[in-house]
Amino acid sequence: MAENEEVVVQETKSGGKGLMIALIALIVILILVVIGGGYLLYSNGAFSSNNNPTAQNGAVQQEEPQARTGDYFKVDINDMVLNITNAKGREKLMKLSFSIKSTDEMIEQLVEENKAEIIDVVISQISSRNSEELLTVGGKELLKEELIQEINAVLNQAIGENTDFQKDSVKNIYFTAFVIK
Repeated sequence: MAENEEVVVQETKSGGKGLMIALIALIVILILVVIGGGYLLYSNGAFSSNNNPTAQNGAVQQEEPQARTGDYFKVDINDMVLNITNAKGREKLMKLSFSIKSTDEMIEQLVEENKAEIIDVVISQISSRNSEELLTVGGKELLKEELIQEINAVLNQAIGENTDFQKDSVKNIYFTAFVIK
């Protein structure tokens, strides 16, 4: 009987060592995965912060420098504060920021020269809608399509016969902030 008890005790001790080694190996692997994931996020710029001061009273913050993405160029219009109404006629505030994606490398210059006209188009388009419509996916997509057409019209008129700029160069608009309160 005593021999059987010794065998059982020895098997438990060796089984515990194997379990402990497996747990330590698992912990080391998890730590390496977390470090690797953190490195990937850090190298892709996920931890960088954009400290942009907000504009007040409907003012528009200056555009950020254009960034080239493939064959497209972009310019940002940030922090527009607009008045809108809901279906019951009550006034609400809306904060809107968006990026304009264009095939023309001179888009930043065009937008800067025609900023007032572009902002007027945005205000007109937003004012013609109520907050409930703008909160739907379909309403946002319709707004994007109409803003692309209107901004292209403004820029085409500004370009005139100048062949240095492309006509209908605005291809898409991306909302970067869309808050209704």
